[in-house]
Order: sequence, then C-alpha cells, then structure tokens
Amino acid sequence: MFHEPCIPSNTGNAIRLVAGTGCELHLVEPLGFDLSEPKLKRAGLDYHDLASVTVHKDLSTAWEAVLPARVYAFTAHAKVHYHSISYQPGDVLLFGPEPTGLSEAVLADPRITEQIRIPMIPGRRSMNLANAASVVVYEAWRQNGFEGGR
Repeated sequence: MFHEPCIPSNTGNAIRLVAGTGCELHLVEPLGFDLSEPKLKRAGLDYHDLASVTVHKDLSTAWEAVLPARVYAFTAHAKVHYHSISYQPGDVLLFGPEPTGLSEAVLADPRITEQIRIPMIPGRRSMNLANAASVVVYEAWRQNGFEGGR
C-alpha cells in the first residue's frame, strides 16, 4: 500500500512488482499524479493489465478494504528490521510518500501492527519507494516459499 505517492515512475515500477509477484497494490489518495501519466505508463510497461491495483479515496476507505490484516508501516525511524518479521499472506506493507515518508498521524494509527525499517548506512534519509517495496515484498514472498511463482 502506497499512502499518497508523489512520483509516477515509482508507482509504475510498483505495478510491475505486483504483476510479477501476484501481490496487490493499494494506492491511497491524494496521488501526486494522474494514473494516465506517461511516466507511470512507461515505468509499468505492459504490466498494467497484469497487476491488481486499487485506488482508495483516503486511508479509512483503504482500511475497510484490507483489514483485518496485519499492517506493517515502513519508516526510517523504526527499530524493528524488515527481515525479522514472519510475514503471512494478506499482510499489508504500508509505505509513505516520497520524500517525506509516513506522517506521525499515520504512524500513530492503532490499526498498524508494527513499525518496520530497512537498514541503511547512517546519515541517509530513505530508499527509493519502489526499491524499498521490492526489498520487502521479495522477503515476504521468500518466507512463504515463493508461493505461486516458478
């Protein structure tokens, strides 16, 4: 789940990610771009029809669609590393907008199971949104035996 993404090419890359892994991509408005944006289309290549993408008008609407799942919110300020979680099918991986990340209000949401981080060298702000999502999606899929993959 991308909360208020701003950069169309990151969302386009995430579309390719979910098409290749069988995940679902949930986008929470407002989006910083139009879904017909050429950069989004170019980054997603011909995978748009192979991806499950749902747009929600706000976070409350998104919660109605995905809960009661476990929700892992990714933030550079968390102490728990992404690889220490035992992921299960149906878990929600929540990422914030570029370049600010998830707001304190979102991180305080009681529906969030845990705040998680991807380790980086000290002094770095964050990873690219699509890259961060890829790291975690593949770890979760690996833990589940790459179910449905080949």
